[in-house]
Amino acid sequence: MKADLHCHSYYSDGNHAPDFLLKRAAENGVTHLAITDHDCTTALEKPLDDYYGLQLIPGIEVSCQWETQEIHLIGLGIDWENTELKNILYKQQTARRSRCEAINQILEANGIEGLLDYLDALASTTFTRSHIADFLVLSGHTKNKQKAFKQYLGKKGKAYVPFTWIPLYEAINAIHNAAGLTVLAHPGRYSLNKRKLEALITHFKANEGDGMEVSYGGIDPLMQRHLEQLAESASLFISVGSDFHNAEAHWTDIGKFPTPSPAAIKNAIWNHPRWHF
Repeated sequence: MKADLHCHSYYSDGNHAPDFLLKRAAENGVTHLAITDHDCTTALEKPLDDYYGLQLIPGIEVSCQWETQEIHLIGLGIDWENTELKNILYKQQTARRSRCEAINQILEANGIEGLLDYLDALASTTFTRSHIADFLVLSGHTKNKQKAFKQYLGKKGKAYVPFTWIPLYEAINAIHNAAGLTVLAHPGRYSLNKRKLEALITHFKANEGDGMEVSYGGIDPLMQRHLEQLAESASLFISVGSDFHNAEAHWTDIGKFPTPSPAAIKNAIWNHPRWHF
């Protein structure tokens, strides 16, 4: 078994169709793939022509809040037709659109027009600041996405609009109620010191979280070992995923991330009692 349990299609902030992801995964030797788009399950709702011999895991990545930190929560094996989950995702999608409209007003006040037309032409169900960064680059207002966030979209940017996501515990409950397993996404990427990261994991476990990612695209080997130790200490299952978005990005690819240690693999999320794929 070779699993990649975290990737994105163009229905959120990825660049490719679900069919491309499945084909790419098969070419890279992946046997189990989860498409985990941000706050939407559109990739699961659309019929696919070919699964390329893969087991597709119904997934989601929900943006949520812990203290003042935005946290991403992976749901694996979800019932994407679950009413509670669908309602939460609809609220998230609506709020995301409202945020884009607020950012658009600021951009227009600064002489930058066309954002909403650009977004409406995309396949995306959920819109992120990454989409807006792409627009700023393509329209010639910034050199690259990093500068787009620094000048406009980051906390110190002139078009920054703050946002409050649903609480982490609420997202955990919704995924569990939709028959899914919950996984803390890329814990090493958050702006948290050692104490705060441990506090997040403790909170996650106390609210019946199931697992945490210990290997993903671009992870530092020291961070991977540290996350494996934290998962073991918290009695959490481990998960893995490329967090793939774009075939042109050379730092990651579907199925391409460091293999966890043999000890960590023994507690992989696919060994969870409620895993059924």
